[in-house]
Amino acid sequence: MDGSHPAMFTSGVHQRFKGYDRIMGNISWLLIALVALATRIMPAQNHKDFAFLAIFCIVLFLYNINARYGLFARRYSQFKTFIDLVVFLAFIVAVCWYTGKLTSPFLSLLYLILLAAALTQGRRVTYLMAGLAISSYVLLASADFREINYYLTHILELFPYMLIAHLGALLADETESARKEVERLSLTDDVTGLNNMRNFFIMADAQEKLAKRYDRQFVICMIDADGLKKINDRYGHLAGTELIRQMGRLITHNIRTSDVCARYGGDEFVIMFNETSKSDVTSAVGRLIVDMAAASFPFEGSTISSTISAGLAGFPEDGSDVKTVTAKADQALYVSKRTGKNRLTVYDASLEVNPSEPLDAKTDTV
Repeated sequence: MDGSHPAMFTSGVHQRFKGYDRIMGNISWLLIALVALATRIMPAQNHKDFAFLAIFCIVLFLYNINARYGLFARRYSQFKTFIDLVVFLAFIVAVCWYTGKLTSPFLSLLYLILLAAALTQGRRVTYLMAGLAISSYVLLASADFREINYYLTHILELFPYMLIAHLGALLADETESARKEVERLSLTDDVTGLNNMRNFFIMADAQEKLAKRYDRQFVICMIDADGLKKINDRYGHLAGTELIRQMGRLITHNIRTSDVCARYGGDEFVIMFNETSKSDVTSAVGRLIVDMAAASFPFEGSTISSTISAGLAGFPEDGSDVKTVTAKADQALYVSKRTGKNRLTVYDASLEVNPSEPLDAKTDTV
């Protein structure tokens, strides 16, 4: 079984595309302002052309108002950003049509669309946008019939679009890979590869909400290595680190993919068993304790082994939220350590009376 629960990046993705949405809105206002300014400073042209430019600006203005503040406001997604780019492309091509076509001062804005696509859409959509930009360029070039040399000359001008799209897509891939690596490092423990506590509580909070909404149970298990200090003193701290890594692997292989596991700190681990009860989890944790006691691993010519102690607490009987249940599981773990180690203690209200001397029925020696 794999204990690495899928990371919940929904919030991060939402925030990222929220930022993109704000940028797209700024680009909209910029495009409108540029065209409006151009109508004031460009040489006098056909009044009909200026009328069309005004209409295009009004249409983009209404679209932007609706996208940022109206029907589609706060719907942040990659698809919405893609629609924004398509609208901007159509706006630029329409403006170029009435301001000189291939000689239009707005033609270079096509590069802006390609760069924005590369940064927000990924490689495939960037190539698609490059194809649309090139098609738009061809459309503008073919509007007026010219001699063949005119078209041959402008064919060469298509290569910068393809080059920018390709380089932008490559840079976008590198940026995305770096972003994912930063997210992974911020959410996982570097020794075990399991979730760190920050990510654990993000996921546990989501599971807690589901449990409360659908009247489900969950169990928190705290696990700690026995005798890590002795191993560090005898074999060195690298041996202790390897022991922690081996514990992480053993836990990962003994829980479900739906469960959430994290390194709590030092040689302590926490597991959130979802949609189950303490009685159902007891045997699984017991097997984990037995497997750890039977396992050993080589280290610089020596064979090292250790045992683990564990404590269990459940929702809702032992607490009304994840943090309270985790504290109760940690209290049960403390009892296991005080009463001989290599065992599991299931939390019970009787532990509150004298946690150093629990009822025998609540402590399982494995």
